Amino acid sequence: MIDWGLAVSTGTRLVRPGPQVSRDEARQAVTELRSLSGEAEHHVKAFTGMGEPTGHSPASVVDRPGWIKANVDGFRVVLDPVVSQMAKQTAQSFGGTLVTAVGSRVSALQVGTVLAYLASRVLGQYELFLPPDPDGRRPVGRLTLVAPNVVQTERDLDVDTHDFRLWVCLHEVTHRTQFEAVPWLRDHMQEEITAFLLASNISPSELLDRLMAAAGAVVDAVRGGDTNLLEAVQTEEQREILDRLTAVMSLVEGHGDYVMDGVGPDVVPTVAEIREKFQKRRAGGSAFDQAFRRLLGIDLKMKQYEQGSAFVRAVVDEIGMTGFNKVWTSPNTLPTKAEIADPAAWVARVGRPGALPPPTAP
Repeated sequence: MIDWGLAVSTGTRLVRPGPQVSRDEARQAVTELRSLSGEAEHHVKAFTGMGEPTGHSPASVVDRPGWIKANVDGFRVVLDPVVSQMAKQTAQSFGGTLVTAVGSRVSALQVGTVLAYLASRVLGQYELFLPPDPDGRRPVGRLTLVAPNVVQTERDLDVDTHDFRLWVCLHEVTHRTQFEAVPWLRDHMQEEITAFLLASNISPSELLDRLMAAAGAVVDAVRGGDTNLLEAVQTEEQREILDRLTAVMSLVEGHGDYVMDGVGPDVVPTVAEIREKFQKRRAGGSAFDQAFRRLLGIDLKMKQYEQGSAFVRAVVDEIGMTGFNKVWTSPNTLPTKAEIADPAAWVARVGRPGALPPPTAP
């Protein structure tokens, strides 16, 4: 098992403090973000044609430690069932108890360290995996915005604060719209994530080899290489699953980017300036920051999301938004990793009138 309490305490201890703001500035930022999250819903649904405005409660606006705690809750929902199964298998091996005891703390420290790094950078998210309500019912996701990061970023970029905050809300509300309008998508992603984790069932000797590969990835990242930890430790079966997950994440993130910019000109007058400055910021950072992004695969993800946005743009240009929305019909109509890079291939397979996707593999 992972010591989740240690993960939270590690992350909250290591996370950097947010920008200096007065009490009135903090209150105003929280109030405006909540209000704009409601406004963004109407713009997103009108632009995408996905669902009807439902009058959601305002977004949850948190600080950096609050984001860490929320994400640990989500990790537990996804990882605990898998970790429990893997722990039983590990306990049957020689030294399994020791491996489990040590591994729980090492894993917690790793998770906490990564979350501390991300907590000062994430602007917002749609929390897809949440613990059940006290009555046992599975909750829908939760829209969360990280106020200090939004304030810090708009200061760094020197952009209009109202426009930037609405722009951020458009992206995150798009994710909420995706998963609420496409109810099978959450279960599909959770099944893929579970399959990916279970595919890592390895022996202690193989684990040692993976740890050595991970150490090599760290050295490579610091030197400016492209290797990341995920690539260093995954099996062949995991690579296949990860390709499918990468395609889905490229789609949903690229769709979010496309919508936030597509809605932008009408409701965010400075959207072009914001996008230009934001892209430059994504590519910048200190040498340490760039190495850590490479190590975690974040730079690679940014490239994938750019591909996802280009995929959405190309498909909508070719067959319109209604044609593009066929992508949400079933897991079989999602683009493959190859189709993300070749939108015409997806249009030919799924998007054209009368096109039928091939049967899902058993």
